[in-house]
Amino acid sequence: MKLENTLVTLQASIPLDSPPSWAVWQRRLFDVMSDSVYPFAQKYTRPDGSLIWRDDHDTSYQSRDGADDFYESFYNWALLYLLGGGDHLLDMAHHHWDGVTRQLTRLGLVQKEYERGYDQFHQGESYIYFYFLCLADPSNPKLLERARRFAGFYLNEDPGAINYDPEHKIIRAPHNGSEGARWGYFDAEPIYENFPYMAAYGLPYEDVDGITEYDDLADPVLARRMGEVMQKRMGKGDAATNLIVTSLIANAYLMTGDDKYRHWITDYVGVWMERAHQNGGLLPDNVGLSGQVGEYIDGKWYGGLYGWSWPHGYYNVCMAAIISAANAFLVTSDKHYLDLPRWQIDAIHALGMTRTLGEMAARFGSFWNIMAREQSPETEIFVVPYRYRDSGWFDYQSPSPIYPVALWVLSHDLADWARVEFIRHNSREDWREVKPFRAKEDAGHEPPWLRYLKGDNPTYPEAILSEAYAKVGRRMALIRRDQSDLSQVSIHHWQELNPVTTEALVQLTLGAPQIIYNGGLLHAQVRYFDIQRRRPGLPLDVAALVEKIEPDHIVLRLVNLSVFDQRDLLVQAGAFGEHQFVSATYACRISEYPGVQGPGGYAAPPLKTHMQTDPINDSLVRVMLPPATEITLTLTIRRHVNTPSYSLPWERVQP
Repeated sequence: MKLENTLVTLQASIPLDSPPSWAVWQRRLFDVMSDSVYPFAQKYTRPDGSLIWRDDHDTSYQSRDGADDFYESFYNWALLYLLGGGDHLLDMAHHHWDGVTRQLTRLGLVQKEYERGYDQFHQGESYIYFYFLCLADPSNPKLLERARRFAGFYLNEDPGAINYDPEHKIIRAPHNGSEGARWGYFDAEPIYENFPYMAAYGLPYEDVDGITEYDDLADPVLARRMGEVMQKRMGKGDAATNLIVTSLIANAYLMTGDDKYRHWITDYVGVWMERAHQNGGLLPDNVGLSGQVGEYIDGKWYGGLYGWSWPHGYYNVCMAAIISAANAFLVTSDKHYLDLPRWQIDAIHALGMTRTLGEMAARFGSFWNIMAREQSPETEIFVVPYRYRDSGWFDYQSPSPIYPVALWVLSHDLADWARVEFIRHNSREDWREVKPFRAKEDAGHEPPWLRYLKGDNPTYPEAILSEAYAKVGRRMALIRRDQSDLSQVSIHHWQELNPVTTEALVQLTLGAPQIIYNGGLLHAQVRYFDIQRRRPGLPLDVAALVEKIEPDHIVLRLVNLSVFDQRDLLVQAGAFGEHQFVSATYACRISEYPGVQGPGGYAAPPLKTHMQTDPINDSLVRVMLPPATEITLTLTIRRHVNTPSYSLPWERVQP
């Protein structure tokens, strides 16, 4: 150990006699994905960075919908860069953000570089792209100005965008953005047409005269009747899904350190927590302009836009609870905010029941019919309700582990781990299995990752990396085969072909699950900076693996695959430097290496080591990796003791 510019520097000394396969796979995946963006951009984008598409907004979509689908096509390119992907990724991510923003402005969805007004469920999908850009490039003055301006739309700093009522601490409409509260659910006539792709979600309300099933909406009179009810009930006042906007405010705080953003977050999350507390823990999903729950829905705590009744229920309500609690916890270090998602999780789990697949198929059809055929109608499963309406709880599904996993990663509380284990013990799945799929959220492999961290799935790193490699290969094959008329394709066309997949790299290198997709920030055990290239991410040839996560320590393995060059990096405690490393324990070589040359030296001497513990007491530690060496660090850690920030560490270290 040596001290340099007040930073503790650790040096690897263990020879890399047998490069681990996970390290080789990891570096290969970095290279392949970094190259994959070129054919995607060449085929699907114009020189100005916009997507090749028609010049008018498709009439099959509401005029307020669609911006997220454009941004989602590139959302994780900056994330791949800040993990250690190619230098070109940051410039390309900026280029396409700017190009798509100009394109959406022409299409009428964006003004002042921000969505004019739409629900936060979809805006959350859009702006994870922006948050990754800010995390990767926080000193960029254009991003800093945007971060302040975008947050200002919700602090009423733009007189043309009054979204917030500070007296009642509400966002004034479920649809909101750069033009302020965007009243109503529809821009044109309030008609909720019978769109086939929405049939799976059922009716928004079951108390509208003459409408008892989704097909009734084929009648224009009934479609207008439903539309008028939606306009009245969903067109003004606050919605629980608006809690997602706290990420936009937290992003500005992390960029600037300005306390006004922290105060706004705690005020807004705090009042929603009080509403939930008064509702037995469950978040009410709608609040009127007077601050009264259920003001426009006959006093009901359910029935708001993207609330408990329609279209997704628990899926997005709990998502909003976790995102907002995480943001409030991040900016205050006060764990009581994490009670908000705990209340939602516990309430839904308590409503769970064991049913056979045959029962589920008989009552709910479709998906459960397939499950019953694939397994057996007598197979028992544990299900929980995702939605609530006048007739009670409905939409029973297997509980998702995503929510308690995200909660545990934040708190490292034994009770939150028990919530994860509750789902595992009630699951029929083998939590060690790596299934070959890629969902829109680029997530879903949390169970086998957790079993790896607990020592029960030792081959997981190789399995998830090879699975990710296969994903990229399939996307590239689809891109090569694609002969679509891009002026006529679905608005989802490009996001379905984005070849970058980051779940495996986020889990293995950062020790984190993939972000909560609809607006979450990146919460992680560690983050890396390449000293020699003076940029975020792992250096060239370096692979990283978080092998264990415990409340007071993590185990991190770093490997330099280069046999030619030394690599020099910083490891940061937490994605935002919010944690503090206390000490590092690691093996030091005490045997000779590489040994002697000649007939008696065909192999290196046997490796001998001793364990060394060095104090750190810093949010950063420098690690030097000579050619073909590795180091495994047990890093003791104090969590949430530093002010979080996006700031880069270059003032702390010389090249």
